[in-house]
Amino acid sequence: MLQIEGLGVSHGRKVCFSGFSSAIERGQRIAILGDNGSGKSSLLNVLAGLAMPSEGAVRSVAGLRYGHVVQIQQDEATFSGGERVSRAIGAALAQQPDILLLDEPTNHLDGPNRRALYRMLRHFGGAVVLVTHDVALLDEACDTLWHLEQGRITVFAGRYRDYMAERARQRASLAGQFAQNRRAAKSAHEALMKEQERAAHARQHGARSIENGKWATVKSLTKLGRSNTTAGRKQADLRTQREDIAEQLEQVRQAATIVPHFHLPAARGRDGVVQISHGRVGYGVPLLGDVHLQLNQGDRLALVGRNGSGKSTLARAMLGDAAISRQGDWLLPAPEQVGYLDQHYATLAPALSAQDALRALVPGWTEAQRRQHLADFLFFDTVAVSTPAAALSGGERARLALALIAARPPQLLILDEVTNNLDLTVRQHVIDILRDYPGAMVLISHDEDFLAQLDGLTRLDLDALRLPAAAV
Repeated sequence: MLQIEGLGVSHGRKVCFSGFSSAIERGQRIAILGDNGSGKSSLLNVLAGLAMPSEGAVRSVAGLRYGHVVQIQQDEATFSGGERVSRAIGAALAQQPDILLLDEPTNHLDGPNRRALYRMLRHFGGAVVLVTHDVALLDEACDTLWHLEQGRITVFAGRYRDYMAERARQRASLAGQFAQNRRAAKSAHEALMKEQERAAHARQHGARSIENGKWATVKSLTKLGRSNTTAGRKQADLRTQREDIAEQLEQVRQAATIVPHFHLPAARGRDGVVQISHGRVGYGVPLLGDVHLQLNQGDRLALVGRNGSGKSTLARAMLGDAAISRQGDWLLPAPEQVGYLDQHYATLAPALSAQDALRALVPGWTEAQRRQHLADFLFFDTVAVSTPAAALSGGERARLALALIAARPPQLLILDEVTNNLDLTVRQHVIDILRDYPGAMVLISHDEDFLAQLDGLTRLDLDALRLPAAAV
């Protein structure tokens, strides 16, 4: 259906990838993987004919019909994010495409809509190329992976978990080869030192022989010289081999991990963080009723339900949003003890850098304490800590928002679809940090794999609390 020949995409001086050749066959299911900013959406736009590549070409069979669904932003219309995604996919399918190009199609989709998408992908007769960080979708629907990394695209035939297992096996094998090479290099170095020591003794012996009127044999010195040359060549060969292994290790490297440290105040307050009895919430007219909820320190609660069931409404009521009416008995932390994190990281001051934001939050810390805390969240160099938040990548903003939360953890942390649009590396960072979060946590997410990795999670199904029209 499509023939890709020597394809490359660059943005200014940044080369996303180059020299990529492949083909897309009817019925194939391809997932494009890579960190944020690696060029995934750009590649999708090139395949759709909406952008020109920096090099190479894409050739298609005559009359090929495309269905293209771009990333959907939740705040672009009065429809919910899930409704907009579903409508966009439906419109693309109505064109009866031969090839379907999807950019983050599961963002905002609830469980039923996700399952409907999986069914559609299974029965769709054409080819599908999609950009996604949804692990369940990768395993459910994709048989081929294109991984954009370090300016090149690696093609893997198989499922995502198989790919990750293969990369882990390669890392372990290469690490073993690297260690073996270092041992061999050490042995070769020791052998060379011994040969040089023998050569030094032979020269001293030869000098004494000349003084005594005797001549040292030429053969022994020639042999020693040959031994030194052989040992030196072996060391050079081992060094070349070690450099080659290191290059291969870099290609399958494991992302740096975050080991978060939460700086808890001396007194954390009462165990009961949130208590709601006979609660009703809505915008003027109640949307949810009979809400009974208690959260203690360390509790983790996921608000689940269909799109439009009231998850964000209840979360914003806990935040104290004045636009939302509340009825019943509500006991909530003080506003300064409630943290909020959404997919857009709206709580970050755009003009403040990481070091400035942290300095404003914890003015009593020393400069060394601030730099160490930011380094724990992978902000190492001067450029990283001094760049305004508005100029940071999505992944960097996610790490900064979580670093600020860890510096002064609130009693209650509310997270709204935080994994949308995050690459798999940053997504894992978020999981690692939240696992250690000490306070109470309320999450809104349709990412089942994400929720499954947070221990001790309970769920509140808001579909059961939705008020019928007759009760409103």
